[in-house]
Amino acid sequence: MTVRRSAAALATTAVLLGVAAPVAVAPVAVAAPSPSPSADLPAGLYGTTDPTYDGVWRQSLAFLAQKIEYVTPSTQAVDWLVGQQCDSGAFTSYRDASKPCDASTVMDTNATAIAVQALVEINQRREDANNGADWLKSVQNEDGGWGYNPGSPSDANSTSIVIGALARTGVPVNELTTANGSTPYTALQSLAIACGEKDGGAFAYQPGKKGELAANMDATAASVLGLMGKGIASGTSNAVKDPSCTKDDDLSPEQSAQNGASFLADTLKKQPYLEQAPMPGAEDSAPQPDYGNTSDAVVALAASGHADKAKASVAWLQKNGTGWAKQGGPAATAQLILAAHATGADARSFGGVDLVKQLNSMGPSPAATALPSPTPTGPQPSSGTDSDDGGLSLGWLIGIGLLAGTGIGFLLSMRGKKKQP
Repeated sequence: MTVRRSAAALATTAVLLGVAAPVAVAPVAVAAPSPSPSADLPAGLYGTTDPTYDGVWRQSLAFLAQKIEYVTPSTQAVDWLVGQQCDSGAFTSYRDASKPCDASTVMDTNATAIAVQALVEINQRREDANNGADWLKSVQNEDGGWGYNPGSPSDANSTSIVIGALARTGVPVNELTTANGSTPYTALQSLAIACGEKDGGAFAYQPGKKGELAANMDATAASVLGLMGKGIASGTSNAVKDPSCTKDDDLSPEQSAQNGASFLADTLKKQPYLEQAPMPGAEDSAPQPDYGNTSDAVVALAASGHADKAKASVAWLQKNGTGWAKQGGPAATAQLILAAHATGADARSFGGVDLVKQLNSMGPSPAATALPSPTPTGPQPSSGTDSDDGGLSLGWLIGIGLLAGTGIGFLLSMRGKKKQP
């Protein structure tokens, strides 16, 4: 997991278990601490916890989840997100927007990529989204991938989320070739464990010191989406045959994605949830469920055509994950909504909880909502035109009119996380 989600997961686990949360250890290349917010959090921000490491992330994830449920975020919330962007197009994890970005500002590829995805999906501030995409292209590593911060070594999660952002802005990802001929896809495929080996089909976050590859669940789920050129808010793809692991020296990105899906499906067949990696010094403690990675794996399986292999995991999340989502705040709640949507579950009645209402209550009142909850099998509202006024597009107005007149909901299909083992 990334620092931002590791910290959130540890804090949530501590709340649920009634113990003090240990401090997450940041990798060398991740963002330095930004100024902590005052007791009064910035207007427009989702959530009530310190946004230092996850402000942009949780805001953007909330927008993505709201979009697939026909919820339009408030103009105030959108303005807060765009206000986090630097003139270069980059976003930080969180910053004091009253001060300009300068040489000491630590840019964050993950925050930039998810913010770009969110702005595209809500169909607002497209010029800002394009600026973010341009900045991401400008900091591509020579191996074709991206690290957490510009210039840091490429990792599977950062590369995958950047691919999703660029694809959603219309960038031909396979044409982003570096001087040595590398593309974002080849960077991801270099982290794949070959079929026939231990954990074959899985992806590593980064190579080890000796170049060894260790399976990482979060990196695998992210890589499946990345290699398919899809964003985080991906729904169900057309069904394909059962996933299998194909051993070949010249795999296509799609085949590598299917190998990753095969690994996830096999892992979730043993038990319907993934487990957190033990914290340093706690290797002998009982493994704890990883709700976030399980949700991500569900989305990856559905996006790669294997929603049926995620049904048991969705049922487990319905039974066990709603408390985690409430304690975890907007990002955790959004992850459950994305998992529910991708598999056709009702996010407005998920384990007895209306996740959409819960998410909406964690930020400024939405500009508009529509009922009933959409499903991932029909057309998604178009984001082909830009809107900077926070109002509803013509497609949304027509959809709401039909809903009011006939009581029939539109069906959605989703188009096509950081990351430390």
